[in-house]
Amino acid sequence: MRLELPLLSRGTADRDETLRTAEHATVGWPTARVIRLDPSGGIELDGGNPRWRPAADAGAEIPPGAVLLGTVDGVDHWALTDASISGSSLRDIGADLDDTDAGLLVTAVALLTWHRRSGFCPTCGAASRPTLTGWSRTCPNGHQEFPRTDPAVIVLVHDGADNLVLARQPSWPAGRYSVLAGFNEAGESLEATVRREILEEVGVQVDDVRYLGSQPWPFPRSLMIAFTARAEPEATLTPQDGEIEQARWVSRAELRRALQRDTWVSRDAKEQAAPHRPAAEVAPELPGEAPTSDELLLPGPVSIAHRMLQAWAAQRTADGAGPPEHEPARHGGEH
Repeated sequence: MRLELPLLSRGTADRDETLRTAEHATVGWPTARVIRLDPSGGIELDGGNPRWRPAADAGAEIPPGAVLLGTVDGVDHWALTDASISGSSLRDIGADLDDTDAGLLVTAVALLTWHRRSGFCPTCGAASRPTLTGWSRTCPNGHQEFPRTDPAVIVLVHDGADNLVLARQPSWPAGRYSVLAGFNEAGESLEATVRREILEEVGVQVDDVRYLGSQPWPFPRSLMIAFTARAEPEATLTPQDGEIEQARWVSRAELRRALQRDTWVSRDAKEQAAPHRPAAEVAPELPGEAPTSDELLLPGPVSIAHRMLQAWAAQRTADGAGPPEHEPARHGGEH
């Protein structure tokens, strides 16, 4: 099973740490470009596209709190927070970005969110300030901190044939299902996290754990690491109380039909996932009809879960059948 590159894993910018010196930043500022984000991480748009402004619009000197995202064709790209604007969520626009903007804006959301949540030194408690053009924070006592990422596994559980497990959380809109996910714990390998999470969430033992790929998910600071794992065919699923409202075996044929329907729930119904769980399965608000009760609704194209389901659906079934020929090839950026 081959996973197509997740939409938020793309990027073309040069992120070499040697570019993050004060000297490089000062020399490059006059020709740099800047994107503004609102305090919640919403991105400023212009006609539906990211609104990159000349650095001069932000001032003759680099503003406090600005972060250097990387360099594209010799031009530095920066991001800063501006409370006077109201932007659009990366969840909503991520599928429409080109490779360059996808990488830059994921970095912008991740870095600015980290700064917003990390105003004090974890070593001594003193107030800290951004350093290294936004890639670290330093307190008056000289303690330096770097951006943190929380690894989380996201797992497509299958039976080795033509069925996989999908589940839903209690807070999700009717019909909404996805693959399973959970955070890696201290002292635990990723493979062990896969086995533990699946056993906890649906009461099933799995083996044949295989890595697929990964995607940054800066809401607020996850790295989603995708795996497949095999369970016994028709294994009884026991949803974890309070975490999983329902879990079910779904056939490859049913999954293919759901991917073809392209009907999506609005985010207005909202994910209110438990604070300790990664927001891995959030669908962006996409056009489409409201679901009926018997429809299977899947994660939106910006999520790595969507890529995983696409890849598994595209495989041939146990009897050698592939996807129906009349079904057009789908790409995560289309909706």
